[in-house]
Amino acid sequence: MKLLLDQHLSRKLVPQLESIFPGTTHVVFHGLDTRNDDAVWEFAKADGFVILTKDEDFQVLSFARGHPPKVIWLRSGNGPTQQVLSIIMQHRPIIERFGDAEDLSLLVLP
Repeated sequence: MKLLLDQHLSRKLVPQLESIFPGTTHVVFHGLDTRNDDAVWEFAKADGFVILTKDEDFQVLSFARGHPPKVIWLRSGNGPTQQVLSIIMQHRPIIERFGDAEDLSLLVLP
């Protein structure tokens, strides 16, 4: 499973997550950081990404459109990059099961 981090998450997470989730990238590396959510959604859908976000708008899109792409919504608020990484690592088994599940579109993490 490869993750697409949205503009609300630090691009510094990419090297740390890429070893666990190969192919992980950030919207800024694809010129999507200034594009709207629909553009990010379509990019993720076309290239097989799971969107990792703090943006509630992707949760709304997930309910309205289903998957692909799948969405992981971090509801942790604004915290340091290490806190975000810690949450992802703590929930890694759940994230991996979510990625494999055919019938799930949205994963909400605290």
